[in-house]
Amino acid sequence: MASGRDQLDEPIGAADSGLRARPPSRVAWHTGVVLVFALAGALFMTARDTADGQGDIRPDRLSQLSDVIRTQNTRNQRLTEQVAAQRADLDALTRGQSADSRVKAAQAQVDALSGQAATVPVTGSALTVTLNDAPPDAQPAAGAVAPQPDWLIIHQQDVQAVVNALWAGGATGIQLMDQRLVNTSAVRCVGNTLLLQGRVYSPPYVITAVGDPGKLRAALMAAPAVQTYLEYVAAYGLGWDVKSRDRVTLPGYSGPLDVSHAMVVP
Repeated sequence: MASGRDQLDEPIGAADSGLRARPPSRVAWHTGVVLVFALAGALFMTARDTADGQGDIRPDRLSQLSDVIRTQNTRNQRLTEQVAAQRADLDALTRGQSADSRVKAAQAQVDALSGQAATVPVTGSALTVTLNDAPPDAQPAAGAVAPQPDWLIIHQQDVQAVVNALWAGGATGIQLMDQRLVNTSAVRCVGNTLLLQGRVYSPPYVITAVGDPGKLRAALMAAPAVQTYLEYVAAYGLGWDVKSRDRVTLPGYSGPLDVSHAMVVP
């Protein structure tokens, strides 16, 4: 079978008639030359603009990814609010069945466990801890070595250290940013942001614990991981602020309570 180029050089019937394929006309040749030079000029202009910083050969995928994260974060927040509203409606309907003794007994069990499950608000004196990245113009303290970039931002273990210390100090409820923490809450570090229960947060991170402020502060300062963090505060300017509060109310947890795996603790 003839190749594509052969078919163009010898059209159907050319071999039988003794004719060769007609060469391209001079007008067509000049037109092709003009198009080639025009394309070369366009490429040259694009390369010049890119070299001058007026363009980017690669699309800005980071900004696209941040837009996706922001959109999903807003959607997750909206869904969480819908779940909370539906749960309140369900609770109201359940309590309305007061004539049924079985419903009353089950509701009493739910009420008894609501405090431990953190699904009801908790009010009392509190301690608020704020963690923040070091400012862009922060300079290391005298005698401190030059920091690595990840030394200047808040990490997952920093937030966990504070939360664990507050629980150890007798906190009856803890809120991270605008979400109540429960037994299944997990804080994840995603770059320089924090992922908590399907939502993304940026520093500063505010942690509020209801309990005796004196005991909470003592437990906080006694935690080895917190002491390590405070060394970085002194050396590199990481943010650290602790305030006692007379009275706060933490909202109840409104997310899903499904547990995939559980084990009885002796």
